[in-house]
Amino acid sequence: MPVENLNVFEDDFWAINEKLNQVLKSTNCLSVMLIDKAGQLITTAGDISQLDTTSFSSLCAADFAATSQLAMLVGEKEFATLFHQGEKQNIYIASIEDRVMLAVVFDTRTTLGLVRVRVKQLVAELSKMFVEIFAKLEGGGPGGQPAGSNLGSDFASEAESELDNLFK
Repeated sequence: MPVENLNVFEDDFWAINEKLNQVLKSTNCLSVMLIDKAGQLITTAGDISQLDTTSFSSLCAADFAATSQLAMLVGEKEFATLFHQGEKQNIYIASIEDRVMLAVVFDTRTTLGLVRVRVKQLVAELSKMFVEIFAKLEGGGPGGQPAGSNLGSDFASEAESELDNLFK
């Protein structure tokens, strides 16, 4: 699947932010970031003031891409999660619908177990949301048209007529 930037509708964006903030509070982690597979940051919750989010997002995408190759070498399609343990901070990354990643940065104020449980629940919720978002983006409207493009043939002919009049 080609890597492409992901667009999210405003209502979906705010619903996703709310979910990220819920996990942030319930796990007591430092930050939660949603990143597309192209390495673009979609949204965040928590304190990211000490992070270069552009580099972090790009490296998370590269990390997942490299790990996918490792998974294939051992006979797996992909590893659904990655965990990096540091002395003071840890990173837990989970894949969502093969196009999005959720990265959680946490320290000793929480445990890996709690993060894993909450992230697993969040991934299930976000997966449902992204299936709907992808359907909207890929033409989930009637007749295979993109959602919102079914304005009617009267509108289309009227618009064409007005455009023609502009260039006379």
